[in-house]
Amino acid sequence: MTSSRHHRERHRTDRVGWLRAAVLGANDGIVSTASLLMGVAAASVSHSGLVMTGVAGLVAGAMSMAAGEYVSVHSQADTENADLARERDELVVNPVAEAQELTALYVARGLDPGLAQQVAEQLMKHDALGAHARDELGISQALSARPVQAALSSAASFAIGAAMPLAVAVWMPAANLFVGLAAMSMVFLALLGAIAAWIGGTPVVVSVWRVTLWGALAMAITAGVGAIFKTVV
Repeated sequence: MTSSRHHRERHRTDRVGWLRAAVLGANDGIVSTASLLMGVAAASVSHSGLVMTGVAGLVAGAMSMAAGEYVSVHSQADTENADLARERDELVVNPVAEAQELTALYVARGLDPGLAQQVAEQLMKHDALGAHARDELGISQALSARPVQAALSSAASFAIGAAMPLAVAVWMPAANLFVGLAAMSMVFLALLGAIAAWIGGTPVVVSVWRVTLWGALAMAITAGVGAIFKTVV
């Protein structure tokens, strides 16, 4: 007896676009702002100057992340659109060759030649461009480039990430500022790694270790330069 229940699976590939931009933005916000503040603190700058530097870093960083993500992802989208336009023309000019090309792809993946031809014909009858985009070019709706989404996710997450060490700088007593910034930033990075792993469905320990390790290295180098040269870096 065949079960009438539907087999439902939860996949997370549709989150890749905004998750990548959000994790990048938040990580950069925490690391760059904490590193900046630690470098300034090591250079013995006044508390008000420290806070203003952090605010300026937050605003400039968020705008920079938004612009950078939009431009880079839009370049990816332009490349995808150009490939789709080229494929669309090929389907009009030589549909037989395109069907053979799709058949060969399915044969290479393990289908018998006859079955592969039938699959190619059926898919091209339903949506020829979609079949070639997915199976020949590797372009799918879930993984396609979305410049505005990437820009907004990156900018918002950077601002949130940068606000965390900035808040520590505002409320932490000056005597404990350097150590407090370092310790709390590590906590923030570990939390970011755990959240990213939970959303993406990956091992938490590995994600936390990766994020905190590289964040700690960046902050240590920046603070060291500030302490050596007594200047803002």
